Amino acid sequence: MNRFEGPGSREAKIRYLDGDFQVLSPGAYVLCAVTAEKIAIDELRYWSVARQEPYVDARTSFNRELQENPDLRQRSKG
Repeated sequence: MNRFEGPGSREAKIRYLDGDFQVLSPGAYVLCAVTAEKIAIDELRYWSVARQEPYVDARTSFNRELQENPDLRQRSKG
């Protein structure tokens, strides 16, 4: 049995805060907003407070930010 199986294997509902998150409905994981990969709650490190979305890793978070705010790409070139 893997960590996403068993009685606690459902998706958690989370409210993402600055530097923390609040579990609204218990579960074992959340789904990455970009890749749909399961992220174990204890491994959740990246999210957007503004969009209330979790991300599987820093690169995915960064790319999503650039997708939503293309003007940031211009700032990084200067």
